[in-house]
Amino acid sequence: MLVAHEPKGVAAGEIARALCVPQNTLSAHLAVLTQAGLATSERHSRSIIYRADLSHLRALVLFLLKDCCGGRPDVCSPILADISPCSPRKA
Repeated sequence: MLVAHEPKGVAAGEIARALCVPQNTLSAHLAVLTQAGLATSERHSRSIIYRADLSHLRALVLFLLKDCCGGRPDVCSPILADISPCSPRKA
């Protein structure tokens, strides 16, 4: 949800309502994401706006894919095929 709301971000209350999660539970999850460097937060008036940290998410996904392959590209080729539609098209 955080990635889908880039670059504006999304308020914690909106996330809680959309996911039907109690705000205190969501707050704990968002704190973990923030501490891990995968999300950032910024106070706007009475709301806290959360955003995905795309550079850290990219690094995590790359690490997982490289580790997943374990030197065997055939293992990851189905995963790479699934995400290739997300890649920008080359002109």
